Amino acid sequence: MSWSGFKKAVDRAGTTLMQKTGQIERTVDREFADEESRYKQFEKETVALQKESKAYLEAMRSMTAAQARLAATIDTFYGAADRNSDGAMAGHAYKRSVEDLDAAITREFDQPYRTTILEPVGKMCSLFPIVNETIAKREKKMLDYDSARSRLRKLIDRPSEDPTKLPKAQQENDEAKEIFDMLNDQLIAELPQLLDLRIPYFDPSFEAMIRMQVKFAEEGYEKLGGVQRYFSESVRDDYAAGQLDAQVEGVLQEMKELSICGA
Repeated sequence: MSWSGFKKAVDRAGTTLMQKTGQIERTVDREFADEESRYKQFEKETVALQKESKAYLEAMRSMTAAQARLAATIDTFYGAADRNSDGAMAGHAYKRSVEDLDAAITREFDQPYRTTILEPVGKMCSLFPIVNETIAKREKKMLDYDSARSRLRKLIDRPSEDPTKLPKAQQENDEAKEIFDMLNDQLIAELPQLLDLRIPYFDPSFEAMIRMQVKFAEEGYEKLGGVQRYFSESVRDDYAAGQLDAQVEGVLQEMKELSICGA
């Protein structure tokens, strides 16, 4: 930081302190405050959206990977009992189906999701530091203006014997006000425009996310639905009739009656 920059930083810190003690009036612009509040809420929501979008992709990967591991265990479990049974063939078919779904996440879901959702959200988030820098600059220029206005009022209330001080203070006040007003008006005008553009900007990403979820669900339904043909008609009928729960309870009771399972 240059000496001039350091001096300005010290002066602004002093102005802030004097404003807190009520010695210097602080400029208050309700219109800007309202727009800044709306922008900060939008920034918070978009950062959360970016975080949850990444978490969703990671969860999808974890879910299909866990499903593949579960299917491998079921395949081994049934295969160890009777490889030619309906259950063993169903277990093997289930394993193939979920392995295909797991591969589809990387092949058909991962990159499109990054391109249509993660990247647009990331680009929007990359704008926030730039906007925040402009807001911070406005804050600094506001402090400069408040300080210059305070000096001018003091000279008006208590005229100096030096006739050059008042015109100089007036000029410094006018220049500081012009710079502050320019930044203030720019933010008041453009912050609402930024917020208004967020819906048309995110619309394609939202649609793409729905389409990808629908496609993944349809493929899952198709592949897993094919596993049912390895079950006998009676099993499907019992399932439809809600009788499988009773069968499971019956087998569980038989297991409990075994001496090794006894209390």
